[in-house]
Order: sequence, then C-alpha cells, then structure tokens
Amino acid sequence: MKLLRFGPKGHERPGLLDANGVLRDLSGLLPDLTPDHLGRTALDKLASVDPDRLPAIEGAVRLAPVVAGIGKMICVGLNYSDHAAESGMAVPSEPVLFTKSTSAIVGCNDAVVLPRDSAKSDWEVELGVVIGTRARYVEPEDALDHVAGYCVVNDLSEREYQLERGGQWDKGKGCDTFGPVGPWLVTADEVPDPQNLDLWLEVNGKRYQDGNTRTMVFTVAQLVSYISRFMTLNPGDVISTGTPPGVGLGQKPQPVYLRPGDRIVLGIEGLGQQNQTVHAWDPALIDA
Repeated sequence: MKLLRFGPKGHERPGLLDANGVLRDLSGLLPDLTPDHLGRTALDKLASVDPDRLPAIEGAVRLAPVVAGIGKMICVGLNYSDHAAESGMAVPSEPVLFTKSTSAIVGCNDAVVLPRDSAKSDWEVELGVVIGTRARYVEPEDALDHVAGYCVVNDLSEREYQLERGGQWDKGKGCDTFGPVGPWLVTADEVPDPQNLDLWLEVNGKRYQDGNTRTMVFTVAQLVSYISRFMTLNPGDVISTGTPPGVGLGQKPQPVYLRPGDRIVLGIEGLGQQNQTVHAWDPALIDA
C-alpha cells in the first residue's frame, strides 16, 4: 500500500494511492494515520479494504507528512562512502547519529524556508524508514520486522550552522521546514529490498544526486538494530538513512547552495517524488 495524509495544516486526513494512481480518502475508516495504525495487524486490516469503494480525492490537495505525530526523527550521517569523501570526512566505523527536530517536518511539497541569515543551505535526498512496532535491542536479522514502510526524505542542512558554529550537527539540521517527508508511506511488503533503490535529486533542472541504496555503509537492518541499542524506537519514528554524493557542499570548483526561488525535485524508485520551492525567511510561510 501507499498510505498518505492530505489537507491543510491542522486539518489533515488519511488516504491512500490506488493501483491506478488515484488518491482515495480513508477518513471514513480512521480519523488520521497515526502511529497506532502502523502495526502489522492494523496495516493488514487496511490492506483488506477495496480501494474502489473509497471516495476519490478531487482536485489538487496538499500532501502532508506521512504519519501524524512523528515522535522523533533520527538521521544518519556519512552513510555513503563517496558522500563522506566529498565532505572531507572519514567513513565512520559506527553509524553517526543526530536528530532532526519535529518542528522541521513538513509535507513533501511544502515551502522550504531558509533560516534568517542563511548562507549555506544544502539538499540531501534520503531513504526514510518508518517504524511500525517498538524496537529495543533488536538483532539485525529481526530489525526489518519492526519497519512499517519507507518514504522519501529531504534532509535539508544549513552547513554553516552545522559545521562552523561549534557543537553538534543538530542546529544546522533542525531548521523549520528542513525535513520534508513523503509523498506517501510505502508499506514494507512493497519494498522487498530496501538496499536496491535508486534515488536522485535535481535543483533548477540540474541533476546533482544520482545514487542507489546498495552503496550504503550501514544497511537499513543494521541501522534499526544499532539505533535500538541507544534508544527505544517507537511506532511512527522515522530514520533518515543518509545521502549519496552530489550535495551542494561537495560541488567543484566551489560549493553550490540554495537561494530563494530555487526549485528542488527529488525522488526514490517506487516511493514517489517531492517538489519544493525555496523561499527567503518568512514565518508566515512556515505557519501557513
């Protein structure tokens, strides 16, 4: 299944994308797509519904973050060796973890708003992993049993805040609107091998990133297992698994960073596509 949420902020409703590409309204069956609906039993119940019996969603709609009430978003740094090289950093011996604030999470096509005085905002297409059942000290061979599904994430980053302002990476990763998630949550049964997915990103029509999850340093199963040693992963939590090479920081002969008016398009094989416009600081766009 391809599950989704649609509607204006604060008034989102659950839906799904049927096999013919038609958006269908699930709000007659559940009030929203929450962490409570991500377990195997709940997903099996939704899978038994005949999409043709659901109302079609008419007209253009906003696509919201794929799960209501995401509890935490854990990101993995330098998880592609060639991205580590372009960043001038060593390939890690263990996963590098940081958090992205939940206030950064927005819909897949919502406005990207640069923080005030931003100088080095950058893009990163990533595979997102949505947890379906609680994971705590799980073994790698059992880790994927805890995954509800997968989605596209743009791990936007302000590099000056991240790398030049001291301390942890979080301050450059958690800016408002810097975590677009979606367009839909593709359930795990439709992604037989998360380690063989093409992913790509373009800015203003130029392709900068073009990679495949097979080149991850640490696999999805390894990441779920590893992270579960340090914190409990709850239903609805999202792991953003790292980015392939081609970020703005790594461009030669000099880096390329986002500016107001830029258009970002990114996607992952089978998981859909995001489309964002970059804006100068404007709190009204964040709160709209």
